[in-house]
Order: sequence, then structure tokens, then C-alpha cells
Amino acid sequence: MSESDVTRKGVEGARPGREALTGARAGRRRRRRGRGEQPVVPDARFSSYYGKPVLNKPTWKPLDIAGYLYLGGLAGGASLLAAGAHATGRPDLARVTKLGAAGAITVSLGALVHDLGRPARFINMLRVVKPTSPMNMGSWLLAGYAPLTMAAAAADVAGRYRLVGAGATAAAAALGPAVATYTAVLLSDTAVPSWHEGYRELPFVFAGSGASAAAGLALAFVPAAQAGPARRMAVLGAALELGAFQLMKRHIGLAAEPFEQGRPHKLLRAAEMLTAGGAALAAY
Repeated sequence: MSESDVTRKGVEGARPGREALTGARAGRRRRRRGRGEQPVVPDARFSSYYGKPVLNKPTWKPLDIAGYLYLGGLAGGASLLAAGAHATGRPDLARVTKLGAAGAITVSLGALVHDLGRPARFINMLRVVKPTSPMNMGSWLLAGYAPLTMAAAAADVAGRYRLVGAGATAAAAALGPAVATYTAVLLSDTAVPSWHEGYRELPFVFAGSGASAAAGLALAFVPAAQAGPARRMAVLGAALELGAFQLMKRHIGLAAEPFEQGRPHKLLRAAEMLTAGGAALAAY
């Protein structure tokens, strides 16, 4: 290289700005060649502050909250089945689903109160109406829905007050979808990325799960001659649940990793297989 090749802008014809290697690639190239300047700063690695968890572990009792979520969805789906059975003259299906809705929401509320520690904490949530709080609105929803299911079941069993029972059955069915899905909104309103990022699809997952659970209850205790609506609900609920969950995992991207690893993945796979198998048996 002669002096004439060097200009004020550097070596003539050279493009160091694009040809130069930076970051980890430069370090790897230098280490392979065994010469050149070694990087002073090591490659960045993700870690939390002093090894502490990025998110605090939930403090709720797993069995209580699992029962609260599952039985609430079952109750909401059962109320819809009960209203349809009541309107189409299927007394056995109507009775089983009315009793199922009342019993499921009662145990669901009991699990929630047990997790809270004392009933006063649930009652305190009814002191105000706060539309921006899913927990507050859910508390009011449960407070209105539970008595309706009990009135519908009591009128059916007693065989009296049929007009009141019909009104309670219809009103419970109107609130049923909200009861089955508001818990999805509740979970989506947390800092857990896998739930928060799935806020679009999670209510549909819960709706399908509640429908499948209610249909399963009906198919277990109702004569086959009156179980037609339950069979159809089982198939549609399973399709909605499985389809919405797969769509959610695709949509949330990296946040779906907890669903694809370790014990949660095994449990989810088993649940999906059982749901699909139950729907297939219901359709057979």
C-alpha cells in the first residue's frame, strides 16, 4: 500500500464500517484465530436481581383456586343447558343441570372464601361497585347468580312456584356465560405473562372448558333419550377450548414457553387428550 492509497477519509476502496465485526461475533472470530484484542465485557446473560425470582410465587391455595375456576365454569355451562332443557321439555336434563349449577357454584364460592381466609373478605368486596376491577365485578356477579341457581333448583325439586323457577332459570342462564368467563379476565389482569398476554383468547378457552364440564355432568346422570343437547355441547365446548388454546399459544409467542416445558406440559397434554377423547365419545 502506497501513500497515495491513503486519503483523509481512510484507505481508498476499503469499507471498514460494514466489514468490521462487532459484539459476540467479533469475540468468537478473535478467539478462533487466537490473536487480536479480547473482549473486556463478557457476553450478556439474562438473570434476575441477585438471583431472586422475576415474579413472586402466587400465595393462593392451588386446590381452592382450581376448584373455584373449574366449578364456576361448570355452573355457568350447566345454567345454559338447564334453560334449554326447561324450554324444550326435557325434565331429567333440566333437573340435573339445575342441581349441578346450584351445587357447583356453592362449592366454588366455598373454595374462594376458604382461600381468602374468612367470609368477611368476600363481603367487603361488595361494599363498592368498581367496574375497572375484575374481582369486584366478579364478586357482584357471583352474589347475583348463586341465589338464582338455588331458586331454580329448589322450585324444580319442590314442583311448586313454577313461574318463579322458570324466571330464575332464565336469569341464571343469562348470567351463565359471564360466570364461566370472568375468571379468565381475572387471570389476564395479573403480571403473569402467560396469562396476561393471552387476554384475547383466554375467555374463549374458559367458555369451552365450562361447556365441556357441564356437558360431562349431564351425560353422566341423564338418560340417553334426553342427552342430545349435552352431547352437542360437549363436542362444541371441546372444539372451542382446544382451538382457542392453540391459537392463544401461537399468539403470545415466547410467553407460551411455560406451557411447553416440564410438568405443566405433561399435564396439559393429558388434559387435551382427555378432552378430545370425551368429545369423541359424546359424538359417537
